[in-house]
Amino acid sequence: MAVIALFVVFLVISGIKIIQQSETMIIERLGKYRATLSSGLHIIIPIIDKPRNIMWRFSSEGLDGRLYIKHISKPRIDLREAVYDFPKQSVITRDNIVTEINALIYFQVVDPMRAVYEIANLPQAIEKLTQTSLRNIIGEMELDETLSSRDTINTKLRTILDDATNKWGVKVNRVELQDINPPHDIRAAMEKQMRAERDKRATILEAEGEKRSQILNAEGDMESAIKRAEGRKQSQVLDALGQAEARIKVAEAEAEAIKRITEAVTAEKGDPINYLVAVRYLETLKEMTSGKDNKVVYMPYEATGVLGSVGGIKDLFDANK
Repeated sequence: MAVIALFVVFLVISGIKIIQQSETMIIERLGKYRATLSSGLHIIIPIIDKPRNIMWRFSSEGLDGRLYIKHISKPRIDLREAVYDFPKQSVITRDNIVTEINALIYFQVVDPMRAVYEIANLPQAIEKLTQTSLRNIIGEMELDETLSSRDTINTKLRTILDDATNKWGVKVNRVELQDINPPHDIRAAMEKQMRAERDKRATILEAEGEKRSQILNAEGDMESAIKRAEGRKQSQVLDALGQAEARIKVAEAEAEAIKRITEAVTAEKGDPINYLVAVRYLETLKEMTSGKDNKVVYMPYEATGVLGSVGGIKDLFDANK
């Protein structure tokens, strides 16, 4: 009786299924799909009804830094977003450089029935599909493009995986490339190239700075020369204006003097022209004298004509007596 009681209790416990939130379970009756259990309390018929297991993948990092993968068959299907961390794999770029790449895939089971019945080993299928798709994408790109186009690679890979896993009831939400590791000699060459590029940019910037400095100095010298020239021009203009005004004043004074002399001579009934010519000749003779004895060095022939004017001046004075 005790054995029968224990067997009954075992059957009752086996028939009670409690599904947690964000989990589900596929139930088969006599090997045929019967139902998909959602979260909550469910009762099934023991022995006749049986959960269908699904293969699941778990990864962990060991003490040596290596990634260890474990595959476990379990009856419960996790509907939350899961992440698969794949180990590094070698891929060849279009320029024939072997590169190690590892990727992360974030996916979610959206149709548990298809995830169980459409694919035999879901984790392995996703892993192999990721590896082959990644090889195809990287094989179409050169190394420099691969290193600078992670977002492009992620987008292409996610699109390919999402389309392929749709029939498995899986939605690929995101793909991330963790590391892209070219060979050591290639990395060393790239570092030298980057160092050379930085030195080149530094030299170019220094040359541009020197060029700009020389241009600014030349512009400063030119502007200074222009300012000095403008100053000299303004000074010469002012000097010319001053000289012109001085000459005008002298001419005005001479004109006033000639006017008064003319009026005075005319009032005495003399000839003002003879008087002015005689005065001018006398001034010229004074300038022509030289030496300590104030002797005339030479006298031009035209100077004899001044005698008539001097006589006219004499007659003018005689008339005033």
